[in-house]
Amino acid sequence: MKKIFAKKLGREVKVEEIIYIEPDLVMTHDHQGPMTIREFENIGADSLWNPDKVIFVMDHRTPSQTLVAVENHQKLRKFAKKYGVTKFFDVGEGVCHDLVAEKALVRPEMVYIATDSHTVTEGALGLFATGVGSSEMASIFATGRVWLKIPETIKVTLKGTLQKGVYGKDIALRLLEIIKTGGADYKVLEFGGPGASSVSVASRMSLCNMCLEMGAKTAIFPVDNVTVEYYKEKGVGVQELYPDEDGEYISEIIVDLDQLEPLIAFPFSPDNVRSVSQLGDDVYELNQSVIGTCTGARYEDLKVAADILKGRQVKSGTRMLIVPATKDLMLRCTQEGIIETFLKAGAMVNVPCCGPCGAYGMGVVAEDESTITTGSRNFVARMGAPGAHIYLSNAATAAASAIEGKLTDPRKYL
Repeated sequence: MKKIFAKKLGREVKVEEIIYIEPDLVMTHDHQGPMTIREFENIGADSLWNPDKVIFVMDHRTPSQTLVAVENHQKLRKFAKKYGVTKFFDVGEGVCHDLVAEKALVRPEMVYIATDSHTVTEGALGLFATGVGSSEMASIFATGRVWLKIPETIKVTLKGTLQKGVYGKDIALRLLEIIKTGGADYKVLEFGGPGASSVSVASRMSLCNMCLEMGAKTAIFPVDNVTVEYYKEKGVGVQELYPDEDGEYISEIIVDLDQLEPLIAFPFSPDNVRSVSQLGDDVYELNQSVIGTCTGARYEDLKVAADILKGRQVKSGTRMLIVPATKDLMLRCTQEGIIETFLKAGAMVNVPCCGPCGAYGMGVVAEDESTITTGSRNFVARMGAPGAHIYLSNAATAAASAIEGKLTDPRKYL
């Protein structure tokens, strides 16, 4: 991580040093964007630092759910037109964190700042990515500068190979079990080791995304062959980049992927983790299963869910909601018959958006209901009623659980 800043500043940086830097790219969306615009106007700014480096995404309160939501969308459209923001993704294009990766807008060694806590997702591609508040983004809009304190780094060494039915989400839940929520406050989680090569970009994004729940300032993977091939498929050439062997770390955590199995976070915290083997004979019935959000709605997730659901039915009394991360992904899944499989199985498929992550117009659960989701958070009232039980899992577990109407080990279906 320090290599990225050293290259931009032309000098070495030290842990806890405060630096001022120009981001390579910034993003805001319809949830924080309106407040960013208000603060931009409040400080008297009359010009946007660099419209080519600014991205707007309409993904949280979409499709336009309320009068306030649609008015906020209008504000962003008008601001973008006034100041020449052309990297504008309107309602229905998809979730911000997936769009910037899918379109290869974010690239290795960048400094990427956005008004969303899950901006850390992009660290999967070998860049420094972190979230800020609306007032800070307003300042960046006006000045093109942001201040950052160089964080300490925790080394996470992956060994072995991901097994059947196990994905990046499960690595994240394992780390949450170890570190706990807030246990990596303002730290960098730097992933590496021989097992990293078995972790796909999609799984890396889910893993880095969940590091925010540990309090991490950011999370990052090396730019290895997996990353190079990802960008190559997009017609973009990138160079491999690894940390120095004598890098500075405050601790090391080793995760044995060979021993990892599907995990589930029980209410009401992402670190309240159990393995599917620990379910035993206990029955945890479900009213809903959700595959969506910036944590778990990529092709890898939808493909394994379709493989499990093909020729089967969602259990009566359990509703299933699937929200692909982007429009292009939804189109691909339509062409490959994945969407048809979902619909035939009895699932509902919705327009790409953040939606069920925070019960933004869909996926709401009642006081006496339980839901499993590929999302990132399961604290009280995250998806509706305060008493609703929310379980976090990978997409395979969510799909298998939808079939049985209860928490289920997905490996029997794979």
